Amino acid sequence: MEIVDVPWTLTDGDFDLAAVRTACDGRRVDVIIPAQNEAPTIGAVIDAVAHHRSLIAEVIVVDDHSVDATASQAERHGARVVTLRDATGKGEALAAGVAASDAEIVVFMDGDVLNPGVEYVARMLQPLLQRPDIHLVKGYYQRPLHDQPHGGGRVNELVARPVLSLLYPGLDLIRQPLAGETAIRRETLDALDLASAYGVEIALLIDVARKFGISSLAQVDLGVRRHRNRTLEELRPMAVEVLNVALGRYGVEAPISD
Repeated sequence: MEIVDVPWTLTDGDFDLAAVRTACDGRRVDVIIPAQNEAPTIGAVIDAVAHHRSLIAEVIVVDDHSVDATASQAERHGARVVTLRDATGKGEALAAGVAASDAEIVVFMDGDVLNPGVEYVARMLQPLLQRPDIHLVKGYYQRPLHDQPHGGGRVNELVARPVLSLLYPGLDLIRQPLAGETAIRRETLDALDLASAYGVEIALLIDVARKFGISSLAQVDLGVRRHRNRTLEELRPMAVEVLNVALGRYGVEAPISD
C-alpha cells in the first residue's frame, strides 16, 4: 500500500472545547466501552465521559462475560449495558456495541483506565467535527510503566509500530495504533468489518487508511494515560494477534498460535 500523506496531529494547544460544543449541536454521538471484569475502574471512566454530557447521547458498556460487578457498576453510573453471555473478545464486543447504537459518530473507550480524562471524548470529536475528510481519530498519550514515567504500551512499541513501519510505511506515524480511545464516523464503520479479538484496533487503522487514505486519519493528544500494567505472559496473546492481523492484511497468512 503506497501512502504519501500524513495523519493530522492535534496537540494539547489545538483543543477548542467551545468549537466542539457548537459543531456537535444536533449530532448524535455514542460512547461504546467494551469491558471484561473492570468493576474497579468502569464507574470512573463513565463519569469522565459524562462530564460533558451535552456532547453525548448515550454511553453503552458491552459487558463481555464479566464475573465481577462490571455490569452493575456501569448501570449505577448511568450507562446502558449490553451483555454478552459468552466471552468473545474485544473486536466482537465493539461490534455488539456498534450494533446497539444508531449514532452518527461513535467513540470507543477502554474501561480499565485509572485516570480517565474528562476531555477525552471532546478532544477526539474535534477532528471529525472540523473536517469532513477525517474518518478515524486515535488518541495518543504518555504511557507510564509501574513507577516509571515512560515504558508502557509495550505491544504498541515492540510489535504494532514496527510492523506498520515495515509493511505500511506512514502508518507508523500514528503514535498509538492500538489505542482503545478512538472516534469514527458511522458511515466509515458501515463500510468496514471489525476484526476479532485484540486485532481489532490495528485492523481498523489499516482498513481505514486503505479505503480512505492516510490523510483521513487524525490523532489527538490525551496527555498521560495510566492503566493496569499487564505481565508479559498476559501481553503475549495480544502481540500474537496484532502481528497476525497486520500480516494477514498484507497478504501473508501466518499459522501463528499462542
